[in-house]
Amino acid sequence: MAREADLDLVEVAPNSVPPVCRLLDYGKFKYDQAKKERESRKGQHASVLREIRMRPKIDTHDLQMKARNAEKFLKGGDKVKVTVMFRGREMVHPEIGRAILDQVAEQLKEVSVIEKPPNMEGRFLSAILAPGHAKTATPTREPAAEAAGAEDGR
Repeated sequence: MAREADLDLVEVAPNSVPPVCRLLDYGKFKYDQAKKERESRKGQHASVLREIRMRPKIDTHDLQMKARNAEKFLKGGDKVKVTVMFRGREMVHPEIGRAILDQVAEQLKEVSVIEKPPNMEGRFLSAILAPGHAKTATPTREPAAEAAGAEDGR
């Protein structure tokens, strides 16, 4: 039957009893499968870990610029590793680096969540921020205010 129809005989379910076969154009079948796979991959975005490095003596404007770059990365769907690099006597004051990381996290709290809190790795203090929105309380109207508005005829 397959030869008469100029098709291929393809075994679909070899483990069933009896085995199930189909008459189809195998080349077209493989092409359609590959096309479906490409379509499913098109919507995916591989999350990349980007790194923003700074020093403990960073100026406020430089810190804002670094935070803006991190915000771009987060909005693009990438994770961001914010790192404070210490050298020499700076190692004695890790609290300065922690304050910097807290400041960056505060600036980016609207577009990110802290995936990994700040921790010391050798002479680097780093935290990882993941894209996502922090849950904020939605403002609700009080029932007393609604009742007062209804009485005034508004």
